[in-house]
Amino acid sequence: MLTPGPGSRFIDCTLGAGGHALALLTASQPDGHLLGLDADPIALARAHERLVAGGIATNQFHLCHGHFRDLTTLAEAVQLVNVDGILLDLGVSSYQLDTPERGFSFRADGPLDMRLDPTQGSTAAELIAELTEQQLADLIYRYGEERGSRRIARLIVERRRHTPITTTAALADLVIQALGRGGRDRIHPATRTFQALRIAVNDELEQLTSVLPQAVALLRSGGRLAVISFHSLEDRIVKQFFRDESGYGGSMNERTPRLRIITRKPIMAGPDECDANPRARSAKLRVAEKL
Repeated sequence: MLTPGPGSRFIDCTLGAGGHALALLTASQPDGHLLGLDADPIALARAHERLVAGGIATNQFHLCHGHFRDLTTLAEAVQLVNVDGILLDLGVSSYQLDTPERGFSFRADGPLDMRLDPTQGSTAAELIAELTEQQLADLIYRYGEERGSRRIARLIVERRRHTPITTTAALADLVIQALGRGGRDRIHPATRTFQALRIAVNDELEQLTSVLPQAVALLRSGGRLAVISFHSLEDRIVKQFFRDESGYGGSMNERTPRLRIITRKPIMAGPDECDANPRARSAKLRVAEKL
């Protein structure tokens, strides 16, 4: 959907292990160029190794440790503007989820961290130790869409009076105690609470809201912005931004539309991809082109 070709210039705002970057640069030979951003220094090192192993010359890419809310500053610093495409693959990488020490998953015990950038900011453990019961309930409801948020917040406050909640297992057990193991949902009872805390720790929705207009400004006319989201809160923001900037339903209020929506409905992973990667089941891809 980003239509790479010889000499194309791209920005990957969520570099991860470098899979997307490698595919884009391979399709942009011989003179393609890419700026890759990631808040996780470990991801940058892994991506660099992958690109070099894939035969990409080091003068064809810049990898930067940073947050995509600072996209304009980082892109201008390496003089990569008027680009052909920009990619945002939101959420947590498989590597981060599968590393217990990062604290993103309740499936293996680890420190309750959840920072995408482990070099700065408050951890999830610090957050739940500091917030009031009302603040916790609001956070879990707003970012996790968890109807049992008040029960969870109440139990967190009761528990932390006696024992700090510092591990993923401790939090997951607490949520199960608050909600029970049953219910209509097929997902683990702690899923929404973990999502809410991760979003709050990393300021994810505010970062997304900030980066979208910056991305449009950095595209050339005809360049494309592709966003892969993994939950409804992210997808709502992207969908509304694309609608607003394309003049859908008269939303421009006399401003000139800046985008043409390529995907009227989000593209979802097919059965084969979901079988190979179960996490892809919730992925939604939306693409828009700059006018």
